[in-house]
Amino acid sequence: MADQVITGTDLSRLRELNSLTVVRALRDQPPATVTELAKLTGLSRPAVDVIAQGLVTGGWATVVEPGASSVVGRPARRYRFRATAGHVIGVDVGGHKVLALLADLDGDVTHTARRSVAADAGPAERLAALDQVLAEILRESGKTAEDIWAVSVGVTGPVDASGRTTLFSPMPGWDSVDLPAHLSDRFACPIIVENDCKLAALAERWQGAASDANDIVFLLAGMRMGAGLIIDGVLRRGYGGAAGEIGALKAVRWLTAPEHLQRCPGVPATVGPDDAAAWVFNAARAGNRDARTAVTRYVKDIAIGTAALVLALDPQVVVFGGGFSRSADLVLEPLQRELAKLCLRVPDVRASTLGADSVALGALRLALNEVDRRLFTAGLSAPIAPRRE
Repeated sequence: MADQVITGTDLSRLRELNSLTVVRALRDQPPATVTELAKLTGLSRPAVDVIAQGLVTGGWATVVEPGASSVVGRPARRYRFRATAGHVIGVDVGGHKVLALLADLDGDVTHTARRSVAADAGPAERLAALDQVLAEILRESGKTAEDIWAVSVGVTGPVDASGRTTLFSPMPGWDSVDLPAHLSDRFACPIIVENDCKLAALAERWQGAASDANDIVFLLAGMRMGAGLIIDGVLRRGYGGAAGEIGALKAVRWLTAPEHLQRCPGVPATVGPDDAAAWVFNAARAGNRDARTAVTRYVKDIAIGTAALVLALDPQVVVFGGGFSRSADLVLEPLQRELAKLCLRVPDVRASTLGADSVALGALRLALNEVDRRLFTAGLSAPIAPRRE
């Protein structure tokens, strides 16, 4: 049998794989010494030493200067992943606002921009608000479009593979919008569009109420109801992007549940439809009988669809999020009681801890996932390679 010849290409690829192994270790650890990295990666200490120095030169890592130490001799040099090598943007294009967050590669948010938008705004007005927040966040951060490695946007309605809401969207005319095409005029990086409920679920698992769970049903509760599903730690989109859209089934009563709050007797005529729910929740908290009845009926209705998802998926956690999560103190306990009547096993029911930022934070997480996917498949020489500062 002939000896296998190792080519220069093979050696180059091996060095690239070893470098990626060290980068991955740095991504998941506090600043580490060469010895610690060698243990984490299984590579030899001399190899890690050379790789770490190369990562510093290439802009992927920085050296952490040792502080005061009682240890005799020269302290060991520590290396840290250079999170500022690139940045990502997460955006929530919602019914009433456009919110953008800019973060480094560790997911630390450095800048925020927001614009209010009328619920009945057409596509041109909503896209103009989007362009404004993106321009503002780049200007305020001192970044250019070339500094951004991925942009992820959350929108209302099921999102198909092309990034469009062709099935339905409550935002007027939004089914005609090609958001990836619109943003590609500004950004050359990957642009990902996803449903807002799914992104909020991703955010809650990343740094919210469900960070300890792999099986999650997220309820986006407001003047509309939606759900995001994470099963075995993976965000589930479904074949056409419509996973979790159980509210489309009229029998589960999600479509009409908010009407109990809007039509509650006693709501002052000066309170608009969008503010009626907040008035009812506050009145219920104060002991108003009609308001308490409206909240009870609302919870009974949302429990139907929630129970269907629980029975189908058997999640560890149900997260109650969205705008109504501010009134979770009135909802969680009765919702859990209703689920106990309908389900074989009742999961933990928790309130969102991320509030109005959950969709934009989930968009950041999705953008970071895309950066990691490209980094660990295309390698350090991919177009996302960092600039030197």
